[in-house]
Amino acid sequence: MRTLTSKLFSKTSPLLHRLRRNPLPLPLPFLLSGKTLIRSIHDYSSNPNPNPETLPSRFLQPIPTNSPPSPLASDTEEDANMNEFLSRFVYSIRGKISEAYPDLPRDTRDSMLLIICQNVIARLDPAAAASDEPPIDLSEDLWKTILDVSASVNEAMRRDRVRAELRKYLHCDEVKQMCRFAGEVGIRGDFLRELRFKWAREKMEEVDFYRELERMREQAKKEEDIEKGLIEVSEKPKITALPQRKGKIRYKIYGLDMSDPKWAEVSERLEEAEKHVVPEEARLVVGRSKRVEDRIMDLDPEKDDLKPVFKEFEEALSARRVDWLALLDRIKEHNEDLYFKAAELLLDEQTFNPSTRDYTKLIDAHSKAGRIQDAERTLNKMLEKGIQPDVLTSIVLVHMYSTAGDLNKTKEAFEKLRQENFQPDLRVYRSVITAYVNAGMPKQGETLIREMEEKGVKPTREIYLQVLRAFAGSGQVDGARRIVCAMQFAGIDPDLESYKPLIEAYSQAGDPDQARGHFDDMMRSGIKPDDHCTASMVSAYGKKNLLDKAVDLLLKLEKEEFKPGVATNAVLVGWFGKLKLLEEAELLVKKIKESGEELPLEVHVSLCEMYSRAGNEQKARQSLKILEGRNNVMKGDQFERVVSGLVAGRLLNDAKRFYDVMQERGFTLSESVKVGLMAAQSIPRHESAKKKIAKDGW
Repeated sequence: MRTLTSKLFSKTSPLLHRLRRNPLPLPLPFLLSGKTLIRSIHDYSSNPNPNPETLPSRFLQPIPTNSPPSPLASDTEEDANMNEFLSRFVYSIRGKISEAYPDLPRDTRDSMLLIICQNVIARLDPAAAASDEPPIDLSEDLWKTILDVSASVNEAMRRDRVRAELRKYLHCDEVKQMCRFAGEVGIRGDFLRELRFKWAREKMEEVDFYRELERMREQAKKEEDIEKGLIEVSEKPKITALPQRKGKIRYKIYGLDMSDPKWAEVSERLEEAEKHVVPEEARLVVGRSKRVEDRIMDLDPEKDDLKPVFKEFEEALSARRVDWLALLDRIKEHNEDLYFKAAELLLDEQTFNPSTRDYTKLIDAHSKAGRIQDAERTLNKMLEKGIQPDVLTSIVLVHMYSTAGDLNKTKEAFEKLRQENFQPDLRVYRSVITAYVNAGMPKQGETLIREMEEKGVKPTREIYLQVLRAFAGSGQVDGARRIVCAMQFAGIDPDLESYKPLIEAYSQAGDPDQARGHFDDMMRSGIKPDDHCTASMVSAYGKKNLLDKAVDLLLKLEKEEFKPGVATNAVLVGWFGKLKLLEEAELLVKKIKESGEELPLEVHVSLCEMYSRAGNEQKARQSLKILEGRNNVMKGDQFERVVSGLVAGRLLNDAKRFYDVMQERGFTLSESVKVGLMAAQSIPRHESAKKKIAKDGW
């Protein structure tokens, strides 16, 4: 086939060479025009040696007696209709070949197209092809396909011509006048559009009718003149040879001279680029490869070894990268655990040819599944092979370590992004701010918000609220006020979610007056407080032991049909416990249980402290047992309250055990409580001292 192709190229013009290389539909000027191609090919297919007298007149040249054949018309003349037909014809034939032989390489299909063109040329010009080697004969089915394609192309061109002509009549004055009249009488929309097309078609048919009448009149007049002898009829010229085209073929597409040799180079570069842009198709998994794939799907990722089966799959399918990727997708749909093991195994497969993006994709999948150790192992394998993480990998690492709560590694991945001169987007900033907030460093989160504003990245409402809640939880009033001001400058209107952290911040700082001021501002703005907001306000009064103001607040809210919820009752339980109002505290606890809600952790802390100081060891140990089971969610101040209450109630063994749990969590006691615990363990107390402690508190 390669030898035949080279021969064909040596016998054809440079345009056929470009036809082989260029995927665009280029014309074959050796063929006939669109109007006569169907009939001519049919004549030549039935008669290998056609009679020149049966050829179309535009391809025949009259040769006078004893005179040499005249050349064809000027090479510079362009036939737009012929070029359009040939362009569509070659494009359709190329598609038929690709559809019939999808597995053949592109070079082979282009060579087949060349052979078809060479046979058509040989049928049209047998005299020119006599000196060359005879081309390969085409089958009857192939010639039938050529005729079908020619018919479809002619029909498409006819439809385009009708549309173009109809478009002309759509804008004629007569149709416009009728549409204007229809609009005046109230016809609108789709109905008017249908009428406009109907009138345009009628106008076109009318013009065609009179045009045909004019042609018939001229034909009849010509025949009448011939009968009267007014017109002499010349003898039919004898045809002795077919015309030969000389010079270079010129063909233009949208003003570009495609006969220029530079387009051959462009087509070759495009063909190379297609290999990188157009994705390959995976091979069909059938037969032996299908059986091997079924065995892969049945493997246990924890027990079975995937390497032998993957090796067998590679041999059965001659797997390429696209085949491995298709297999991974099917494994992921079937078994996610098996997918992780298979994807990690393919990173060492040479035929898979892993890239940085494959490592990044696997790290991201591990991260979303919560498999941080597996993600880090994949990252280490990537570094061992000398592949440095790119920007996308660093972004995935920022999200992963932020979700895992590892602030140091989050900062490390974020700094690497900055070193790459990458402008972090909103998601990256949000992940880093979340890491700072979870680590109890809202000040650094606020700094990143300022950086976002300077670089034109607009922080969202959720980011502001996240940092605001962090400031409020640690009682940093100044930071909370700065965030509220930044939200106002950003055009974010205050609502309940922004008022609650600010009131909580003042409550944590022990400033009930400022907290009440913002609470009243919220009420005047028409925003009704919820249970959490009211609990923060009551807690602020509780720190100053302003019971009368707390009662006044609750009575005022009760008039507005507000009912204290679990959060408010939990604060009141702790307050009543400090005031030794055991019955009132137990009544509130019973009320919370009757509401169907589970007792919050803060209530158990208050009960344990209250019962310990009251000397009720049984109930104190019951609450302590609940707290030991939930110590992983306790805060440092809650640990200190429990230890302080146990020491005050002389439950020293329980206090020491809970203090050890507190140290394991990484919290430390204040100096006063630590000294009290050490003193209680070293100095035994009399019964009277116990009663005094139970009465007055620690």
